[in-house]
Amino acid sequence: MILTQEQAFLKAEKQLQELMASVRQAADQGQRVDQVERTVMAQLLQMGLSLLTAFVARHGDGDVGETIVMSDGETGRRLDEPHERRYLSIFGDLTIRRRVYGSREGQKIVAAPLDARLGLPAGDFSYVLEDWVQRFGVQDSFAEAGRSLACLLGLHLHSRTLEHMNRELADWTPCFRDLQPSPPAREEGALLVVTADGKGVPMRRPLEERIRAPHRRGKGEKANKKQMSYVGAVYSIDRFVRSADEVIDELQRRQRAAQRPKPCHKRVWVEMTQVLEGDTINGKEMLFVSLANEAGARDQGGRKPLVCLLDGEKALWEWYREYLPEAVGILDLFHVLERLWLAAHCFHAEGSEAAAAFVTERLRMLLEGNVGKLIGGLRQMRTKQRLTGSKAQTLGSVIGYLDNNREHMHYDEYLAAGYPIGSGVAEGACRHVVKDRMERSGMRWTVQGAQAMLHLRTIYLNGDWDTFIDYRIQAEQTALYGKRAA
Repeated sequence: MILTQEQAFLKAEKQLQELMASVRQAADQGQRVDQVERTVMAQLLQMGLSLLTAFVARHGDGDVGETIVMSDGETGRRLDEPHERRYLSIFGDLTIRRRVYGSREGQKIVAAPLDARLGLPAGDFSYVLEDWVQRFGVQDSFAEAGRSLACLLGLHLHSRTLEHMNRELADWTPCFRDLQPSPPAREEGALLVVTADGKGVPMRRPLEERIRAPHRRGKGEKANKKQMSYVGAVYSIDRFVRSADEVIDELQRRQRAAQRPKPCHKRVWVEMTQVLEGDTINGKEMLFVSLANEAGARDQGGRKPLVCLLDGEKALWEWYREYLPEAVGILDLFHVLERLWLAAHCFHAEGSEAAAAFVTERLRMLLEGNVGKLIGGLRQMRTKQRLTGSKAQTLGSVIGYLDNNREHMHYDEYLAAGYPIGSGVAEGACRHVVKDRMERSGMRWTVQGAQAMLHLRTIYLNGDWDTFIDYRIQAEQTALYGKRAA
């Protein structure tokens, strides 16, 4: 039954009296305070639904006469019977009955004046409910988000409903990000840094593979394949001039230098390769377009030095040259260190002091600008030690990696200029944005679902969630009602 305004207010007054009586009784019975909290919360939700019902009823049914003329000149006729629509609020389910306008029953509704007056969303779910449950969803699984919602509000939404809501909400993220202003110049560091890396997302197998007869997986075969997501970040930071000895000391102690400057206004993007309307959208290219646009917007005068930190993936360097040719390209030192350890274990036992000394000596060569000497030395050792088999192959791979990337390994110059030489920001973003949400036990994604979640998760982790939700509400309200006038 749909209540009138007076009936809804009377119901709310009765519920308030019952609530106060319940609290008095709880005090007389000596109930614990947490028990009273739960009871009060449940009763407040019931009273909230009554008050919301009264608020809606106070606006009437949206009847503005037999006809309505739209701003584009289109005329709508009031249909004979009121139409109902669902509105799921944080207090519970509400049915709204209102007058609508169109050409005739069964055809497109051209106007629902009450919807515009109330500012109803396009779908069934209130903006507040959408905001709250998707905050849960970007941090934890949809199933857990649903359980949290049920625990707090007594509302039960299926995981698929939350996933569908997630995708629809994510549709608003590209325009939102394009409209974001650059950080205040006074809060920026002296350098502008761009960094990118890749992180795999476990994908759901196609339906035809899932229904195929089960078979025993071969050695090394995964139950589900991964597709790469490409994570990028732009931030500013002050210069940090160091010597080779200081870098080595910091790495050996595994302790961050106390005076190291902190990144300012870090903004993160994640893109995956998708097929949209038959066209393949390259995730790496999309990422670098966003990174280049952000870097350009934050230094429109071109006065701030621009640094691009990447690992050794060839494709990333190709997009760097396409979109960020003015940046100083630096190969992430930590990826180089991994190769030095591989080389060390071709000659010394893992965990040995000799292996550690081998790495330290060659790291010093790198930091002092002796890349050619390092590569030549490794080649000589391979010949003198007469390495064969897997060790010869491993060392050859290390030498090839260093040789292919030597133009981005002028670490002596980078240290003297105070440039960052490690892509810890990208590594951290891969972990926080992708791994912590996308790779939980049993999780499998479609490309569309994964991209939607990653877009929203970056909005959340960038600290823009509240601003985004406000933007989404205003944008949808303008799209729904901004051009309609009776």
